[in-house]
Amino acid sequence: FTDTLRERHVGGEGLEDLLPEAFAAVREAARRSKQMRHFDVQLIGGITLHEGRIAEMRTGEGKTLVATLPAYLNAIGGRGVHIVTVNDYLARRDAAWMGPIYEALGFSVGVIQSGQNPMEKRTAYQADVTYGTNNEFGFDYLRDNMAFTLEDKFQQDLHYAIVDEVDSILIDEARTPLIISGESEESSDYYRQFAQMVRVMQAGTDYEVNEKEKVSTFTEEGIAAVEERLGLENLYDPAHFEMLPYLDNALRGHALYHRDKDYIIRNNEVIIVDEFTGRLMEGRRYGEGLHQAIEAKEGVRVKKESMTLATITFQNFFRMYNKLAGMTGTAKTEEEEFQSIYNLDVVAVPTHLPTIRADYEDVIYKDQSAKFEAVIDEIKSAHEEGQPVLVGTVAIETSELVSRMLKRRGIPHEVLNAKNHEREATIIAQAGRPGAVTIATNMAGRGVDILLGGNYEGLARDQLRKDGIELTGIPQLAWNHCQELLKSGQDPTETYNTRWADVLKERWDETKTNQELVKAVGGLYVVGTERHEARRIDNQLRGRSGRLGDPGASRFFLSLEDDLVRRFGGDRVTGVMDRLGLEDDQPIEHNMISKAIENAQTRVEGHNFDIRKHVLKYDEVVNEQRETIYMQRRRLLNEPSLKPTIQELITDEIDAVVQQHTANRFEEERNPEELLLALRTVFPFPQNFDPTQWQESDADAISEQAAAIAHQTYDQKEEEIDADMLRDAERQIMMRAVDHRWVRHLTDLDRLREGIGLQAIAQVDPLVAYKRESYAMYQELMNDIRADIVTTVMSLQVQKAPTLAAPIARNIQTNRSDTSQQKTVRNTNNRPKRNDPCWCGSGKKYKVCHMRADAKQGGAPVREVA
Repeated sequence: FTDTLRERHVGGEGLEDLLPEAFAAVREAARRSKQMRHFDVQLIGGITLHEGRIAEMRTGEGKTLVATLPAYLNAIGGRGVHIVTVNDYLARRDAAWMGPIYEALGFSVGVIQSGQNPMEKRTAYQADVTYGTNNEFGFDYLRDNMAFTLEDKFQQDLHYAIVDEVDSILIDEARTPLIISGESEESSDYYRQFAQMVRVMQAGTDYEVNEKEKVSTFTEEGIAAVEERLGLENLYDPAHFEMLPYLDNALRGHALYHRDKDYIIRNNEVIIVDEFTGRLMEGRRYGEGLHQAIEAKEGVRVKKESMTLATITFQNFFRMYNKLAGMTGTAKTEEEEFQSIYNLDVVAVPTHLPTIRADYEDVIYKDQSAKFEAVIDEIKSAHEEGQPVLVGTVAIETSELVSRMLKRRGIPHEVLNAKNHEREATIIAQAGRPGAVTIATNMAGRGVDILLGGNYEGLARDQLRKDGIELTGIPQLAWNHCQELLKSGQDPTETYNTRWADVLKERWDETKTNQELVKAVGGLYVVGTERHEARRIDNQLRGRSGRLGDPGASRFFLSLEDDLVRRFGGDRVTGVMDRLGLEDDQPIEHNMISKAIENAQTRVEGHNFDIRKHVLKYDEVVNEQRETIYMQRRRLLNEPSLKPTIQELITDEIDAVVQQHTANRFEEERNPEELLLALRTVFPFPQNFDPTQWQESDADAISEQAAAIAHQTYDQKEEEIDADMLRDAERQIMMRAVDHRWVRHLTDLDRLREGIGLQAIAQVDPLVAYKRESYAMYQELMNDIRADIVTTVMSLQVQKAPTLAAPIARNIQTNRSDTSQQKTVRNTNNRPKRNDPCWCGSGKKYKVCHMRADAKQGGAPVREVA
């Protein structure tokens, strides 16, 4: 059937024409292979995704199954479909779970994982449907654009992507760009020195913290204290400019980033905690020296400072797909951002069954101690009735506080946070058992449903492990068949007379009984201990209850000391409580409170949106340059011969040198000798050439004559070296020149970005200034790349290297002349390029410092030889 659809598509039928039959085929394949039949609302979700929109579907509505519909339809064209998840576990799970559906339709399925070997990754990308995380897809794009051969590239085409938990990936992570970095230099002693200094400083006296803007600044007293400790008269004197970024990072790390909330310490390393999902972000580091400042603050090893090799934001990466779609339980609150940045509309897909969850008004207390006592009382009451409780917190330290209080009351519970995320799926799956209490640090993007009564399969596996039965010895097909029999109301023990079949049946019966008990007491009760900055994170937590028409309830407990309440409107609520004469442990429950909190969340969301737009505007400037560089790199890999390109670069470089020495000069002001020396830095000009003939020639004539000599030299080089060998060398030279200069350019752009905000003092828009300065730097970059390529290619020579027992081999080297008889060895191999800093350390460019003197002597001095 798939082959027929492909033939019709090749014959001119659009995907919209094929949609009804394709969706029907997927639904039938799912029914036959997985005993799962798409609901009508899931078909609506599939159409929404195919149209390149965001499908907002409540938790438990089956988004994983929905994705199979548009994935199959859009893979018919043979260009591949990427399904993006938030972590490796979900990518593996979804690929294995939905794989039989695709395979039944004749499609291949691949999964991308961190740490995969190149062969596995290449095979996964060649599949019709590929599952993977946003990080791996983005990093593989960057790696592909650092590859030196076509065989080293992985990705085929950025055709169509379906992003699961689209709000988490395209919004929450949009502020943090993907960066591939390499170690550049040893970390500075300033990190530890300033970490010790700010540790003893007092907030409000030595520095101020603006919690709304997440900014920390030194006061006059603080600056005076730093100057006294360092023995300086003026900290902001230009002579001390290099230490200021270290000092600012030390203060940011001390005042704004907190252990067990923003990061944890594990194995003597600082590991970032995702503020929206509570997951550990292994391998990710804060940029611009902030991570090193936090390492110094915590007393762990301060790693080397890094140098950016390649970088891209998720915003610009995902906008490169020809078609983009997404799905999540909460997207409507961020619809404006999705439309303005990604041109994605949000469609709210109705639920399969009506939602009957009871969402109670928030209650607010004067202080946190009263709030948490009320939370524990509420949990205890529900637990005693047999109602499962899911407790949502916004930080690890809060979840551990609640856990300690529950232990004192003797209430058994599970804790899910970044410190034990390995047991994540197991903890969540069993959170619906009678009387279960589960504490979770953020519930966004967990990808696992909470089933009322518990998950029978997980319970069966746990029981079998306790009984000493090896799960790997159970045939997977038989295990799956057992589950099919249970779902159809049959007894699997009649077919399989084994211990594992008995356990599976026992746990099925147990969870079905428990499910009715839990429904009778009101379903899953969600207790929020604090409001998150983003409304949709709260909605994600609430959405865990009341799935697929189940009963449920939710309530948030707040206090005037909560971050969000304190920062936005806490004084007004305090005034109301004082006027009413309420005691500390007496709460307010009114929709006015909920409205005030929601308004505060809306303001924070708007502020964060502005930050992301700000990041995007600056990255768009870099993105234009990045796309040009990467396009050139791809051309270098794909073109069979780069000879025409090299010849064009030679002509352009000579034109540039001639223009530099003749433009805006009268004939009598020209210095032909100087021009000849400049040209000799580009290629070996004939020694007997008389430059005086250029005194009265125009620039075009000089360029034409010099270019003719250069091309003649290039042709001779091709004969000497061998054309095929020269072509290989040219490709490597051009790739390395592009990469080397691009990495330096990225570092320069980072430095430009750090200081460009000061332009606002001069009433200049920093973004406009950044665009202007970065464009000038880009022009210089392209000139430097061209100069590097031409000078290196034109200095190639064949050197016969004798060996003791092997035939003489030919090696390509970049030595310009044989200087073995000179006492001072001149290094033409690593001589600075015209626009590089001079070797003498003056800080000037080589072309305005020692270039002319070196050209006369044959190279830059490097060492004396005996």
